[in-house]
Amino acid sequence: MHHTTKLSTKGQVVLPKSLRTAHRWRPGTEFIIQDSEEAVVLKPKRNAMAGSWEALLGCVAYRGRRKSLEEMDLAIEKAARARK
Repeated sequence: MHHTTKLSTKGQVVLPKSLRTAHRWRPGTEFIIQDSEEAVVLKPKRNAMAGSWEALLGCVAYRGRRKSLEEMDLAIEKAARARK
């Protein structure tokens, strides 16, 4: 299926709603732009949180005692302060 769109004076292109819906692209979706002689390709940028199974399942192998929500919150705050 072919769609037509126009480039605005601000350099913006509107992607047709049917494509946005089919690909589940929501406002704020970031794209990687690949340029070639024949085409410009938009590839949705992968979410950093979904980088790998290892990142997703990073704490599954933890064998220590269970942490309370309070302890987890404190650890997150400590890590956030350390990054500043």
